[in-house]
Amino acid sequence: MEKLFKKLKIKPKNIELYETAFSHSSYANEHKKKHDYERLEFLGDAVVDLVMADYLYENFSEKEGEMTKVRASYVCENALYTYSKDLELDTYIKLGHGEQKDNIHIKKAIIADVFEAMLGAIYIDLGYATARRVALGIIIPYVKRNVTFFSDYKSALQEAAQTHKKSVEYILLNEEGPAHDKTFTFEVRIDGITYGRGTNKSKKEAEQDAAKDALDKLVY
Repeated sequence: MEKLFKKLKIKPKNIELYETAFSHSSYANEHKKKHDYERLEFLGDAVVDLVMADYLYENFSEKEGEMTKVRASYVCENALYTYSKDLELDTYIKLGHGEQKDNIHIKKAIIADVFEAMLGAIYIDLGYATARRVALGIIIPYVKRNVTFFSDYKSALQEAAQTHKKSVEYILLNEEGPAHDKTFTFEVRIDGITYGRGTNKSKKEAEQDAAKDALDKLVY
C-alpha cells in the first residue's frame, strides 16, 4: 500500500486500520479477523458527507435543497466507485475464496464501499483535517469539471406527478442476499399503478432506478 500512501500524501501511524479498510467480510471470516471494512465504511460515509457539506457551504450560494442534490451526486455509489477505480483501490481489496469465485470482477458496491472505509481509516489514524484534505483532493477535480454521477430521478418523477396532482409511492418488493451483500428491488406506483422497477445494492439507488424506469415510460 506504500504506493497508495504516496499518492494520497499521507504517512499512516496504524497500518492495521488500512488493512481492515480493504478486508471484505468474506476474507475476515475465513482468516478469523476481528473486523472487516464495514465499521470503517460507516464512519467514512459520515466523513465524506461532512466534507462535501462543508465544501458546498463555503463555495456555493445555492439553497439547502440544491446543495443537497449536488452533494448526493458526489457521494453516490457511482461517484465512490469512480474515485476508487481511479485510485486503483480495487487492487488492494481482500476477498474470501467463496466471494472470489462469485466475482471474477469485484462487485461495484464493494469497490465503492472501500473508498469510504479508507477515509474512515484516515480519519481515525490521522484526524479530520487530513481526511478532509484527502477527500477534497480526490473529489473536487470532478466537481470543477462538472462531472455528473447521479441524477435525482425521484425528484424529477415527483415533480412530474405533482404537476398532474398524482401521488407517488415506492414499494419494497424484494430483499435478498446475506447481510453484507444485499440486493433490493423497488416498485414505483403513481396513483396505485405500477410504472417502474429498480434493483440495486442500496435502497436509495434501487428507488432511483425505479424512478428512472418510470420516467422513461411515463407519457402524460
